[in-house]
Amino acid sequence: MPEARIDDIDRKILAVLQEDAHTTMERLAELVGLSPSPCARRVRNLEAAGVIKRYVAVVDQDKVGLPISVFASIKLERQREDELDRFSKAILRWPEIVECYLMTGQRDYLLRIVVKDLPAYEAFLKRTLTRLEGVASIESSFALSQIKHSQALPID
Repeated sequence: MPEARIDDIDRKILAVLQEDAHTTMERLAELVGLSPSPCARRVRNLEAAGVIKRYVAVVDQDKVGLPISVFASIKLERQREDELDRFSKAILRWPEIVECYLMTGQRDYLLRIVVKDLPAYEAFLKRTLTRLEGVASIESSFALSQIKHSQALPID
């Protein structure tokens, strides 16, 4: 898909919405220097172009009882396209996996998994990841603390 044409006003709109997607259209228009109608039209255009994919609430994982973040590096037995696709489709079933990246280098995938405690991760590991066909190895690293977490892209 070609890159969307984004001007300075669109960048301002995106910056505000990335910080607070709950901002009213009137406030957004005021912040970016437009009247509400043209501002709303620009937001709709950004949505239609797929620049704005969706709106979500960012939930504090500690406050909902999921304080543990585990980064699991996965190496597959083979890196053939059908096996990469099978793994990618399989991990979509598990809500504990909140991020997954196909990687270059020594490992094929990097996953971020959130769980309530270490026994929950052990159970998840045993009942899911270790049972996936084609997985050669799994290396887990536990986050001690989160220093920065942002969904906002540096659009400027």
